[in-house]
Amino acid sequence: MHPTVSELYDQLRLPVISAPMFIVSTPELVIAQCAAGVVGAMPALNARPQEALSPWLSRIEAGLAEIRASDPGRTIAPYAINLIIHASNDRVEPDLEVCAQHKVPLIITSLSAPHRVVDAVHGWGGKVFHDVTTVRHAEKALEGGVDGLILVAAGAGGHAGTTNPLALVGEIRRFYDGPLALSGSISRGDDIAAARAMGADFAYIGTRFIASKEAGAVDAYKQMIVASASRDILYTPAFSGIPGNYLKPSIVAAGMDPDHLPVAKAGGIDFGNTRGKVWRDIWGAGQGVGNIDAVMPVADIVEKLEREYRASLQRLTQDRFARVEAPLE
Repeated sequence: MHPTVSELYDQLRLPVISAPMFIVSTPELVIAQCAAGVVGAMPALNARPQEALSPWLSRIEAGLAEIRASDPGRTIAPYAINLIIHASNDRVEPDLEVCAQHKVPLIITSLSAPHRVVDAVHGWGGKVFHDVTTVRHAEKALEGGVDGLILVAAGAGGHAGTTNPLALVGEIRRFYDGPLALSGSISRGDDIAAARAMGADFAYIGTRFIASKEAGAVDAYKQMIVASASRDILYTPAFSGIPGNYLKPSIVAAGMDPDHLPVAKAGGIDFGNTRGKVWRDIWGAGQGVGNIDAVMPVADIVEKLEREYRASLQRLTQDRFARVEAPLE
């Protein structure tokens, strides 16, 4: 087993990394996720203005320290911060400096080659996992020295790729044996087991945590997640210029026809004649929404995922075609 995978497994209740979600992921959500035993994650850009980032990280660290002190035997997972390293983000350097001050254990990079941050993160002992949607993106990220890959496959919420996860994991595993997380419609413990069976080390879960008590989403967003199914997800570049998955009902509520969206400009739709704004009113979600039926505390979500995951592994060991015992993490 790769050392980084083994090191993370030792700190987790389940092989799960939470996806950092714009607006939705807050310090409270991250604390709840880590306290439940899965990696909690948040985009640095959620802290606004930029000066708020350091206090937010201090809040996460203090919250986890308090939980650790009150329950020394509890499995407390590390937290992660997402850096959007696209050229359009002028906060990359100051946010990276703040992460260095706090020695953030895991940095998740996305939307550009991660070369510019890897050395800095390694300098304070952190790890870098990079979001990729294609094999070529994976190759470029590995050339930059990342410690792990996050495969954002078809069906994932937000800026997802179009490649089937079976194909994407299989092709990348042909040349890479390091840490691998898989994203795309993962809402159940059975899905985590499937991701592991495909060759991924971790499941990367976002949409399921939108429908949590601690998430920073408005109640209407959470209820729409619960009420929706895969048919309610639209994949389009219209809102940011980069293809992503969005809830059709939120598009309708913003005064637009999902079947006749304006042609995207460089920065996405011009909302001058509509009632909505991207991410605030146009809500991202993955195709796994149909398997989410309630808004629950994060602790209960993780407990349910673990129960389902272990039951799935148990079924596999009892299958007459199984040849070896499946390990229970």
